[in-house]
Amino acid sequence: MSEDQLRRIFAEGKPDWLEEHSRTGLVAQQVIDALDTQTFFELLRLPYPSERGGVIERLLNERLIDEIDGGFAMRRLAALLLAKRLDEFPDLARKAPRVVVYTGTSKLETRLDQVGMKGYAVGFRGLVGFISAQLPQNEVIEDALRKEVKLIPEVVIRELVANALIHQDFGVGGASVMVEIYSNRIEISNPGAPVVPVERFIDGYQSRNERLAALMRRVGICEEKSSGIDRVVHAAEMLQLPAPDFRAGHQRTIVTIAGPKDFEGMDREDRVRACYQHCALKWVMSERMTNQSLRERFHLSESKSAVVSQVISVTTELGLIKPDEKVGASRKYARYLPFWA
Repeated sequence: MSEDQLRRIFAEGKPDWLEEHSRTGLVAQQVIDALDTQTFFELLRLPYPSERGGVIERLLNERLIDEIDGGFAMRRLAALLLAKRLDEFPDLARKAPRVVVYTGTSKLETRLDQVGMKGYAVGFRGLVGFISAQLPQNEVIEDALRKEVKLIPEVVIRELVANALIHQDFGVGGASVMVEIYSNRIEISNPGAPVVPVERFIDGYQSRNERLAALMRRVGICEEKSSGIDRVVHAAEMLQLPAPDFRAGHQRTIVTIAGPKDFEGMDREDRVRACYQHCALKWVMSERMTNQSLRERFHLSESKSAVVSQVISVTTELGLIKPDEKVGASRKYARYLPFWA
């Protein structure tokens, strides 16, 4: 049994860490001074109240603060999402996301090490923009013109950072969401082993922090359940990126995504991972993977059907996909399903 599972067992019946109070004995103005309520109302697409009492009422209704003995107590969830400065909350300062940029492909030389200051909801747009600004640029030819494009598109960064923030394990002390940028890839990790197996990220959904996830959905940072990873995999296919590599480390969940690679530039592991994820993506879209669909994912011509068949064969032998028995044994009309379907 993992440390994460043991922690959850021992935590049963105890108050949710995010719902406990970070500050108590506050007056209304102190609450408003500490939280970026203006941005919160904008994210909710609500007009900002003309009186302070309207702001406090909304925070009470959202169960972000509590009224106790004539004053107010602020829950950790409120500060984590809305704080103007997370470093003003000693119990939350270590939960601020951290961005590290390295020179080259290793950790030998750090070029930049920046810790986020704002709450997750009110600072999310700025965080994603900051990460994107640090990414290396590639030169491509488009319509006979040279164009600089980011190593990884912002839509992928957005979904992966949102997932890391939402699914982290707050019970892991002294750890935060980490974004590590190298010259050829980006790694995003969060504290805590994954709640669902990494092979099921595309179709499965289970959150440690359902209230946090629900509020992040309401302010438009993530949408419906399980759709974030679907979008990442789909974007990788459309933009000819290697399939994202999801891994479970020691008390951490890590995803690595590299810059564009053509089929020849992918190694065996890259090709197998892309094949499995393509098959799983097709399944959740109520479609089925075929040799043709996988060729299109790899941007290969029909003349490469035999090469793609080899990738399918290896992925099948590894137990990650299986033939769709509904179409029989015909190789010409073969379709494939993820192993769990």
